[in-house]
Amino acid sequence: MSGINYITKETLDQMMSELTQLKTKGRAEIARAISEAREKGDLKENAEYDAAKEAQGLHEAKIAALEGAIATSRIVSADAIDTSKVSILCKVTITNVANKKTVTYQIVSETEADLKAGKISVTSPIGKGLLGKHVGDVAEVQAPNGQVKFKIDNITA
Repeated sequence: MSGINYITKETLDQMMSELTQLKTKGRAEIARAISEAREKGDLKENAEYDAAKEAQGLHEAKIAALEGAIATSRIVSADAIDTSKVSILCKVTITNVANKKTVTYQIVSETEADLKAGKISVTSPIGKGLLGKHVGDVAEVQAPNGQVKFKIDNITA
């Protein structure tokens, strides 16, 4: 991930909590697994030891990625959101021009994206297509199955 990651205060708190858990309990569990595997004999032929060391590497990579995301995060509050146009953290109600299906999405950072919760990434095709548009505009989005047009019905904070 590169660039600035705009998130809410709640998301930053969740990320910090997860990082603390990974650095404390997570590292302790992996250290215990490595220690137990080391006690089982020759390290050259010890599959448990190799698996524990690999898990340690993946765990440390996850910690580094989370630290990077936190370092590039900027908190945006709901009252600072400009609802005259689609921007990050706005809730946008759109209608698919072709099938008249209406949905509401919140435009969020990559780390907060959760389609089931109605949160789409600002870097997703739909997110990119909607950015900067106003109520009444039609956004043309290049989706994997072709071009899709969405009419912007409403923008809220």
